[in-house]
Amino acid sequence: MWCQGEVIGRIHWHDHLFSLKIKADIAPFQAGQFVKLAHVVGEKRIARAYSMINAPDDPELELLITHVQGGQLSSHLARLQLGDKIAVSTRATGFMVLSELPKARDLWMMATGSGVSPYLSMLRQGDLWQQFERVYFVYGVRHTQDLAYADELERWQQTHPFHWLPCVTREPDFNGITQRIPEALLSGSLEESLGAVIAAPTSHVLLCGNPDFIKATTVILKEKQLTKHLRRAPGQISVEKYW
Repeated sequence: MWCQGEVIGRIHWHDHLFSLKIKADIAPFQAGQFVKLAHVVGEKRIARAYSMINAPDDPELELLITHVQGGQLSSHLARLQLGDKIAVSTRATGFMVLSELPKARDLWMMATGSGVSPYLSMLRQGDLWQQFERVYFVYGVRHTQDLAYADELERWQQTHPFHWLPCVTREPDFNGITQRIPEALLSGSLEESLGAVIAAPTSHVLLCGNPDFIKATTVILKEKQLTKHLRRAPGQISVEKYW
């Protein structure tokens, strides 16, 4: 089912990255879930999934969108202005939500690009602080300009038991980690930079973003004796895949 949403806000991060705020009458959702946006080209409906950044009690949908070169939907979304209309799925979906996660001391949120969106929704909602003592947020991008919502992450770091770490891979002079997340995890620099250790008895890890990142990181986490979390077999790794 679809409803008509209206663009009520835009955030321009750079030419290939932007956020849309959309007013749409969708069903209640949980932090971490996603909706689909759609655009009709000819007789074909093109739809893609986007996680909400806004907390569930915020009526304005907020979505972080990468403008893919030649992408029919993302190119259309990039052209939308205030007041323009867009089709939005009426029901959100996705199982990377707090109610599906086992309790642990440390929650690790790892993402590439716009994969940070579900984590921001969880942070804004606030329920995760009743479930976890500490939160570590690892944000993989190519360039520093890709670090959308960095100011918000800094504020969380100043006010909560929250630590975030950018991994910037295309800027050799970046003062920090310049490895991809799997490489930084394998070398030990990721945990060393945060002063924390990922271990099965104390940690739960969320992965969201590029499929290659998810696959490579999962392999390394399994070498640390972490297992995929399933309802029938609780583990320490939860994954969200959009494609």
